[in-house]
Amino acid sequence: MNFLLIIVGLVFLILGGNWLLKSAVALSLKLDIPKIVIGMTVVSFATSAPELIVSINAALSGSSDLALGNVIGSNIANLGLVLGITLLLGTMHVQKSFYKTDWPVMMIASGLLFLFLSGDGVIKQTEGVILFSFLIIFLIYLLRFQKTAIVDELPEDDRPLPLHKIVLFLVIGGIGLWGGSELLIKGATSLAKDFGVSERIIGVTVVSIGTSIPELAASIIAVLKKEKAISLGNLIGSNVFNILAVLGITSMITPVTLKDNGLLTNDIYWMLGISFVILPLVFIPKGSRLDWKDGGILLLAYVAFIYFTI
Repeated sequence: MNFLLIIVGLVFLILGGNWLLKSAVALSLKLDIPKIVIGMTVVSFATSAPELIVSINAALSGSSDLALGNVIGSNIANLGLVLGITLLLGTMHVQKSFYKTDWPVMMIASGLLFLFLSGDGVIKQTEGVILFSFLIIFLIYLLRFQKTAIVDELPEDDRPLPLHKIVLFLVIGGIGLWGGSELLIKGATSLAKDFGVSERIIGVTVVSIGTSIPELAASIIAVLKKEKAISLGNLIGSNVFNILAVLGITSMITPVTLKDNGLLTNDIYWMLGISFVILPLVFIPKGSRLDWKDGGILLLAYVAFIYFTI
């Protein structure tokens, strides 16, 4: 039964990723907004929805380690696992906005999370407001100042869609991702609990991989359709959203308390390290690109994280 839930969940996630990408590309065409911005807003919001739902449910039911582990683990999985696999499929040329805004904002958000947790082990409601406010400022900046960026070359199959179809694809895609993640997490968590594993371990491994599958589905589909701007924007944006929106909104509803110290002594350092290493990988050995070698390094880092955590 658990395996069936996982398989059905995966099917929903792949279909949802496809519909979501369709609507994102059509929306960028309609509004004349660079696709990297669409990736960091529309696509990131939809693919971060599973983390938000899981984290709010976990925090309200007193399982805050699951909420924190889910976000920290998802951020590691997005860059180590998802970006790693995506890069094995092809080289990715990186835009200037990556090191001018996207990467610095991700590092600031990660730093704020570390600061709030290392102080007293609690993300209070006021700290949640700070995180969420930072997200709003970032989004306003993106939409105001990156709107004039060069629009990516569009593949031949890109075509404008009527607004009702864009909304329909967006809603169906979001529901597909959410429903698929729910089924996947339910099946995977039941399997993990049978092995008597702690909440934190379930959070940073099983649940975080489960909630990162929408990003994996959306990114692989983006790469196969040559939409690489959406792919990288989606992953960086998703990490920003996980901290600022998911933990921000969750802690505004109820304070998120750290219970298992392993999150602070191990997991968060892996998240900070993998987030930081993306920048030198972009510039070494050749500027502004990521290739299969970088993907291999990121995947190895992710495997090492799982090995040392379990």
